Amino acid sequence: MLASSARPPARGAVVASRRKPAVRVVAAAAATDSAAIGTVQLGKTGASNRRSARRRRPALFPPAHSPPPPPPPPQKAGLESPPLGFGAWSWGDRSNYWGYQKTYQKADNSAAYTALQRLAAQGKIPGGRAFIDTAEVYGYGLSETFIGEFMREEEEGKAAARGGAIAPRPFICTKFAPLPWRVSRGQVTSAAKASAERLGVSQIDLYIQHWPGFLTSGLSNAAFAEGLADVAEAGIARAVGASNFNARRVREAADALERRGLSLSSNQVQYSLLYRAPESNGVLEACRERGATLVAYSPLTQGLLTGAYRPGGPLPSGPRAALYGGKIKEISTLLDLMKQIGDARGGKTPAQVALNWIMKQGIVPIPGAKNARQVEDLVGACGWCLDDGEWDALDAESRRVKPPLGAPFENW
Repeated sequence: MLASSARPPARGAVVASRRKPAVRVVAAAAATDSAAIGTVQLGKTGASNRRSARRRRPALFPPAHSPPPPPPPPQKAGLESPPLGFGAWSWGDRSNYWGYQKTYQKADNSAAYTALQRLAAQGKIPGGRAFIDTAEVYGYGLSETFIGEFMREEEEGKAAARGGAIAPRPFICTKFAPLPWRVSRGQVTSAAKASAERLGVSQIDLYIQHWPGFLTSGLSNAAFAEGLADVAEAGIARAVGASNFNARRVREAADALERRGLSLSSNQVQYSLLYRAPESNGVLEACRERGATLVAYSPLTQGLLTGAYRPGGPLPSGPRAALYGGKIKEISTLLDLMKQIGDARGGKTPAQVALNWIMKQGIVPIPGAKNARQVEDLVGACGWCLDDGEWDALDAESRRVKPPLGAPFENW
């Protein structure tokens, strides 16, 4: 738990109690030009860091119409996690989406894990603990298996060979896939136990439903919510949540869990500077209303916001070329602004700026990282905070870009 002080703590770590809490954000101190974004808690909810930091605003980025932060819901005790997670969708991916065994190997994923643990041990990740997001469908179980192997190697005394990293076991989030042949609450428990076995853990930190049930499982979402409650009550997971839920489903899931004395921890949805649908479709409002943290996947729009792709240059690999290649020219002005802000911040990269823009709102981004170099870059989003003028300038410029297509799950 965060210690009390005269000045409220900054945001930075996620939390759980016996009454299973939500992954929720602690109300933070007003962000100044130099304030770092602190820790997030599963179980304490508060407003975002979108507050007035007007005293040293650069004239280049005048204030805009920033919405006031929502009032904090009632606070509860809970578990801690960083304000930034790392997605392991690409680890061992066998769908050919990310190019596993073509453009990177298992050794690269291992190096990414090593870098995370080393940076956590060095205090570069708020709270001193890494947050890894995976799922049973990633690599058809291989992502979870890799993570389990990497953790086991470390526990067996191979930390020195991995760079001397000494850090707590990562905070792990994994997901239940409501596949068409899954229709009962008991299948949630069975899947959670199988994930825990692949991960090699006795308890999963955060277990969530990956998307709403559809087709033959479409009538089973109420049963899946009961299954998540069963998982929490059995101690298989410390907290439970959802992913790709629309506003109505967020409220329904929260109601179902609260009837069991539990909390909806989080809702993991697509959100970035380029894709801001949760702001307008009611999802962000529903999450804040029910005290659930919004967790943002694809916060860099699968690489577009890293600045790696420019007009006339190479396209993203695999299916991403068709999905996002046409937007490279359209986002050039936004990328130029991100670089300008990053340069003024002592050389922050576009990716770091894009992630910090999300983190400042009390939203937890989980960018993917395939290798150590990417991890090193992404961790640079921590330890500082955009001021309101910079945030507003990015807000305004991003609204000029037509958003890419979202995941179909959002409309189920």
